[in-house]
Order: sequence, then C-alpha cells, then structure tokens
Amino acid sequence: MKTLKDAGIGSTVKVVKLHGEGAVKRRIMDMGITKNVDVYIRKVAPLGDPMEVTVRGYELSLRKADAEMIEIM
Repeated sequence: MKTLKDAGIGSTVKVVKLHGEGAVKRRIMDMGITKNVDVYIRKVAPLGDPMEVTVRGYELSLRKADAEMIEIM
C-alpha cells in the first residue's frame, strides 16, 4: 500500500482510499481530499513534516500522520 507520505515532490497522484475513522477521516474529507481526486505534491519540509500539496486548485499543508492515512495510486 502506497500512501501520500511516500509520493515524491513534483508528482501528481490519485487518491484511492482514506484510512482512519471518525473525526480524523471527516477532517481530511472536509479539506477536499476524497476518493479519485488528484493531489499534486508541491514541497516537503526538511524533516518530512508537514508537506504542502495542491488539491482542487488550492494549497494545503498536511501532517505526516495525516498523509499516512491517504492511500494513493
């Protein structure tokens, strides 16, 4: 299983599935990250946390723990 955390800088990936449950999953979905959406990896902080992505035309910063819950293709 490849997650958003594993994606390289400058790549565009498609979300396959969201893991996690309850409020955490709801928060990720509220940010616009849902199944079949394209996510562009803009940059990653030197220690890997957080990472900046573009989703649905806007920039978003994600923590490493949240990125591990997003399965990609």
